[in-house]
Amino acid sequence: MLKKTLAALVLGASVLASQAMAADYVIDTKGQHAFVNFKISHLGYSWLYGTFRDFSGTFSFDEQNPEASKVAVTIQTKSVDTNHAERDKHLRSDDFLSVDKHPTATFESTSVKSTGEGTADITGNLTLNGVTKPVVIKARLLGEGQDPWGGYRAGFEGSTTLQLKDFGIDKDLGPASQSIELILSVEGVRQ
Repeated sequence: MLKKTLAALVLGASVLASQAMAADYVIDTKGQHAFVNFKISHLGYSWLYGTFRDFSGTFSFDEQNPEASKVAVTIQTKSVDTNHAERDKHLRSDDFLSVDKHPTATFESTSVKSTGEGTADITGNLTLNGVTKPVVIKARLLGEGQDPWGGYRAGFEGSTTLQLKDFGIDKDLGPASQSIELILSVEGVRQ
């Protein structure tokens, strides 16, 4: 009887411990449930929107301990798409992304700080155009739960503003176009 009680306690404790640990997720790019978008002012008159079509990443998330969460994303810079072939060719050039020299951009988190219920500041190192700088992504949990295919998913959105010159992009686009907003929407499948 004592053996069964101890076994039940140990089993119960291990189940609780596993539920309290961060879960690992792969960002669902195959199902087109994730986006890395950006917007930049065009002469101060309108917004130019774009996206990166090819990227991959992972994250770990623990709702009970958000500070234990981590994010890592790799973007194929040649996949930039603004729905305008000539502009995309120019963005891939040495004036902007230098995709031949720097075919990937990466983000790897260094810390996560909860800022409220379902919100957090994700600090990490962004490497873009061969330059690595710390950035802070303002993130929000969109939701989590079972999917119709027997898996478990969690989704987040976040944004950060980058100064182009900080990443060695010196092309002068005018005073209204010195910064770019990076907008992320990711849905991950728990592993």
